Amino acid sequence: MIVFREQIAWVLGAFILVAMIASVWWFGFGFGPRYSEAETIAKGVRTFDELSERFRVLAQDKGARYAFEVLGSAPLPPNTDIHLLGHVVGDELYAQEGVGGIAFCTQDFRNACSHSIVIGALGEFGETALPSIREACVRAPGGPGAYTMCYHGLGHGVFAYFSYSMPETVAFCEKTGTDAYNNREAIECIGGMIMELMGGGGHDRDAWQKARERYLASSDPLRVCMDDAIPYEAKSTCLAYLTPFLWERAGIDIGNPNPETFPAAFKFCDQVPAREPELRAACFGGFGKEFVPLVGARDVRALSSYADEQFKTIYTWCSSAGHTEGIAACITDALASFFWGGENDPAVSFGFCSTVAQQDEHGGDSCFAALADNIVSYITGDAQRDLCARLPEKYQAICTQ
Repeated sequence: MIVFREQIAWVLGAFILVAMIASVWWFGFGFGPRYSEAETIAKGVRTFDELSERFRVLAQDKGARYAFEVLGSAPLPPNTDIHLLGHVVGDELYAQEGVGGIAFCTQDFRNACSHSIVIGALGEFGETALPSIREACVRAPGGPGAYTMCYHGLGHGVFAYFSYSMPETVAFCEKTGTDAYNNREAIECIGGMIMELMGGGGHDRDAWQKARERYLASSDPLRVCMDDAIPYEAKSTCLAYLTPFLWERAGIDIGNPNPETFPAAFKFCDQVPAREPELRAACFGGFGKEFVPLVGARDVRALSSYADEQFKTIYTWCSSAGHTEGIAACITDALASFFWGGENDPAVSFGFCSTVAQQDEHGGDSCFAALADNIVSYITGDAQRDLCARLPEKYQAICTQ
């Protein structure tokens, strides 16, 4: 009987060994889902435009879906804007599959794929594309946040479509809002416009630069959001996306910022009137949103590997706000960026809040309260109950209401 068992064990071990060898042969020699371009596509690249062109050619030659897979694993130069790179591939996906291509979009690269689909529809069909865009956004893969974030992408495209005219873009965005979503579509659309103003211009660089000169005031950096041209309900979103310009006005090198210069940029947010606490929080919070990708050299694919070192750095940077109000808002928006509408691994959000709580009790309160709110907003059913139960007891009541 013992000999028989030993024979079984030997046969089983041999089978496992053969399976392992076959697996290596299958995946290593090109018969499985192997993306050989991942290791070479960024080699020797000198500029973002050059890297973009390589991905564009790959998407044209082997299909945009394939190019997205390569983008998901390719080693890229530090501080590469992977979201914009995702737009490059997404543009090709729209060219190949039209609006229906959104069915293959994931939340990877911060919704870059679905952004490109709705932008493509607008560029092809103009304002008559709005019903098709709405249908596409409804079908955008992901949780409850995917639908409204789809309109953020639309805002980028609308701004370019109207030759970077803010009044025309705002008027169009306001047509997208619905009561069912508390007009969130329009707010996200306007936010996309502001983000495009901060760092876009891929459609027409000269027109974009003139728009920046027209709308961004060096002497009053907050004016573009506080002006009546932005509806009041969208001002918070506008301020949250204004951070890169505040950094610019504080003399910060956006490509390689020096943390010692963050306090000077935070001071612009103190100019928001104290009677507008929500707008102040949005301004300070925008820094947290930027800090999350920045600490990982802007590689949003790396968020799942963030640990105590990155979390402490983000907290230290948020502390540059200099007072409790600003620090709390910065932490809250950093948490939202980690959670990302429930699309990212929630363990990272829990890890961030735990680290912050070890550094600062008040900051920890802000972080865990924000995490509870995000769980309630974006997670449903048993998953919501399980995540709420993982919170420290004092925050579980917020989460279960």
